[in-house]
Amino acid sequence: MIRQSCKVAATILFALVGTVSARGEVPEVYRKMWKDPEVVSRINRDTEQYRKADAVVEIVDTRGNPISRVDVRAEQQTHEFLFGCNLFVLGQLETPELNRKYEEAFARICNFATLPFYWGDLEPQEGKPRYAEGSAYIWRRPPPDVLLGWCTSHGITPKGHALLYAKNKFMPDWTVGGDAAAFMPQARRHIEELANRYGDKIPVWDVINEEIPRVANPGQWHAVPDDYAVQCFEAANRLFSKDVALLINEGARQTHVTIDQCEANVKRLLKRGLRVGGIGIQFHTGRGALLSGKPYSPKHLIAVYDRLGRLGPPLYITEITIPGTGPDGPQQQAALVADLYRLWFSTPKMAGITWWNLADGTAYGGENKSLGGLLDKEMNPKPAYQALDKLINREWKTRAGGKTGADGRFAFRGFKGSYQLTVGPPGKTQEFTINVTSGTKKPHKLVLTKSTN
Repeated sequence: MIRQSCKVAATILFALVGTVSARGEVPEVYRKMWKDPEVVSRINRDTEQYRKADAVVEIVDTRGNPISRVDVRAEQQTHEFLFGCNLFVLGQLETPELNRKYEEAFARICNFATLPFYWGDLEPQEGKPRYAEGSAYIWRRPPPDVLLGWCTSHGITPKGHALLYAKNKFMPDWTVGGDAAAFMPQARRHIEELANRYGDKIPVWDVINEEIPRVANPGQWHAVPDDYAVQCFEAANRLFSKDVALLINEGARQTHVTIDQCEANVKRLLKRGLRVGGIGIQFHTGRGALLSGKPYSPKHLIAVYDRLGRLGPPLYITEITIPGTGPDGPQQQAALVADLYRLWFSTPKMAGITWWNLADGTAYGGENKSLGGLLDKEMNPKPAYQALDKLINREWKTRAGGKTGADGRFAFRGFKGSYQLTVGPPGKTQEFTINVTSGTKKPHKLVLTKSTN
């Protein structure tokens, strides 16, 4: 068997802060943190180990005989890893042109979309939920059926946010706010309704959101029992099939600084035998905390994700805002995005990364002041979007080529995902699709029906 190396297979030890132009705006302390050989080596090593897999294809004729010295070209089409954003303003921008640009920008870098299920806007009137197309307009809350249909047509995996987020300002007026015993039956009915309608259509859900802030600030939330998290996960475990990922989602500080309580909450659920399909990690933060490394240095981030990863469930970065304000804002945002995504993508237990608001002007209320989008208000790519596009669609996509050996086999190592294989000489090629993923030991046997002579 002849083993051909693909164009991007070799691990290159490179300085992470050299990945986007106009880097002079980032402070020297930031450069040193991200150029640290230990950090660079760890990210490169884990990217190679956890985001790539070996693939072998065996080319045979219609009688099953191996075909040697035949040309094979492999080109990656999709990622197994989930790159996402919320889809909260689909179809809601001022002009058809803005909507078109938003959709194209989204689909180019995302294969994962967060859909809004904030109960207050989903069912403002009891018994009259806004699920279907044609429901009353609410900004940043398109009907889920519309969003789900768009995801399906674009091959994008949808995620529901959230089954229950009992913060007062996101809850319907008709629910019981001050009586836990009266509220929980309403909550269970709501979870059951979502499971019945979307359980076979949406494979990832935040079950609950920001549990630690709820405990710390109960006056801002509906009254719920002490075992609220357990009750919600019990209902979700019962109502959703085992192939649906059920996440507990927490804030940036709770998952990066005061980690103990987050860790304890996950352990409590697991100890009860409940299925926890992922630990959601928010990342809404200012640039200063990232540029200074206090507290978000790369070494600290790696240590945190190693610690959370040892709990067992996969990790998801679920909500990201990095401001882009100020003269150096767009360039600094791009630098931070490139470095953070490299680190997150390399993290062994990481399953997905979700930016929050794709474009400036599409955030919640006063959050728009941060200019935390990857696009500007006219839906044009900012430097941060360009940095991500380069990573997702170029650096992290594999192209390989060569000829089969005497045994009809061709091997390559590439980023996990689906591949289009073109086999045969010019004018006589055939195309095949294979998935490259971990644990695939048998060769992909591909049958050529055209003569290669």
